[in-house]
Amino acid sequence: MMQRGAGFTLVEVIVALAIMSLVMLATVTGFRTLGNTATTITKMTSRTDELRSVSAFLRDALENSVAGAQGGQTQGLTFGGTGGSSKPVAYFRVNDGRLTWRAKILFGEAYGGSYFLRLVKLGDKLMLQWQDPDGQMEPDNWQQAPGRQVLDNVELFEVWTRAEPDAEWTKSDIGRETPSHVKLVVKTAGRYWPELIMQVQR
Repeated sequence: MMQRGAGFTLVEVIVALAIMSLVMLATVTGFRTLGNTATTITKMTSRTDELRSVSAFLRDALENSVAGAQGGQTQGLTFGGTGGSSKPVAYFRVNDGRLTWRAKILFGEAYGGSYFLRLVKLGDKLMLQWQDPDGQMEPDNWQQAPGRQVLDNVELFEVWTRAEPDAEWTKSDIGRETPSHVKLVVKTAGRYWPELIMQVQR
């Protein structure tokens, strides 16, 4: 009588295939999770770098704002002297969520000086615009002013100020007086940035 050769039964083959399918599913899921984690970490790192660079630039620009003094006096940061006008050299305005001030900045390594700067939300972009004062005490129309995108996908941009370090924050417009601190509230892509609080040169 001949013996039947050893082999797998149909049930064993099905069980083996089921186990192999589960292993492959777990492996694919693991790789997908790893890929999603790497993407999330990359986005978080990019967002952190963006926050750090924007915060550093704005902090420098506000802390280097042109300080007080009258046009014919010598105190204050005037970067190139003052004219004979009696109007203030310093310039600081907050109106309709737009922050406009005068600061000493550099473009590149050797080109710069005292400029009017404006931080404003245009559409879904946060823009920084600048103007050369060219002897003027107030900026001209900003529509033709050069600018650079600071952030995109901006949903909310608010400017808060306080007159003194221990005063309450307010969101009201400012005509001439330079505040002690400025707080920027920014929301991009559905998430709020950490509040940017900066001291203003006075």
